[in-house]
Amino acid sequence: MTLTNQYEQAINEALASMNFPANPAELYDPIRYTLENGGKRMRPQLVLMAADLISGDFKSSIQPALGIETFHNFTLLHDDIMDNAPLRRGHDTVHVKWNSNIAILSGDVMFVEACRLMSAAPNHALNKVLQVFYKAAIEVCEGQQYDMNFEQLDNVHIEEYIDMIRLKTAVLLGASMQIGALCARAVDEDAALLYDFGCHLGIAFQLMDDILDVYGDPAKFGKQVGGDILANKKTYLSIQAFEKAEGNIKEALVRWYSTRDLDLAKVVHVTELFDTLKVRQDAEAEIESHYALAIAALDKLNAPSERKAHVYAFAERLMQREK
Repeated sequence: MTLTNQYEQAINEALASMNFPANPAELYDPIRYTLENGGKRMRPQLVLMAADLISGDFKSSIQPALGIETFHNFTLLHDDIMDNAPLRRGHDTVHVKWNSNIAILSGDVMFVEACRLMSAAPNHALNKVLQVFYKAAIEVCEGQQYDMNFEQLDNVHIEEYIDMIRLKTAVLLGASMQIGALCARAVDEDAALLYDFGCHLGIAFQLMDDILDVYGDPAKFGKQVGGDILANKKTYLSIQAFEKAEGNIKEALVRWYSTRDLDLAKVVHVTELFDTLKVRQDAEAEIESHYALAIAALDKLNAPSERKAHVYAFAERLMQREK
């Protein structure tokens, strides 16, 4: 069994052991439904991976890993309400299956449960773990607010977008690594290096999502290709295109992004404009930059090379998703 499989098994067994009361069913059934609907489980795996990297044993970090996964799913529950999203992982979202009030309240309980699980971190690391978690939790909310703000703005710069995805997505990956390391008695400097590794990897991961939304194979990506274009969503590609475009190309971009046209012809034409402006190459260069920063942080880490090899391989797999 590979290390990744061991992490997955430990997480799934721990999730299955979580017991929520039967009543009120309207409060607890949505929580069970959300946690059972799967997902990549990437964040709790990062907690276990970091602990294993530092000490060769990840068992001390299982409860905080569950806390990270519960918190992440809580944010999705509330994000789906804000986005009015009908589906999550191929299933009805909680606010659709039940209603928005239930989704809000169930999400609130999930956040409290996440805090309780995080409080089960080893005593020697408890205070530091909680501080890392609380900071990341606030930053994720900041990132979501910036993302909502951007939808009302005509001009968003690349630097602002990178900072938004750092907050909304990447800091939780960084915190996952840092928390796992602290549970395993890492010194502060090494825990900070793993935070940097996770954070830069998270930015690269989200930028790859931006590319795959336009250029990916929908059967492998798991989402409708061109969805961000159809929704006029601000991504690295669209922001970079507007910053680079001039003349007729700029006029065409403005025309397409001023409509809510769901015709797939819009995806074709906007993609052609992206190709002309070479914004995919710009995004790939940005990905390489953050990936290099992630690897540089891992290079500096004081840990056995055989343990680090697994983390290098994980990072490489993450960046080799189907394009």
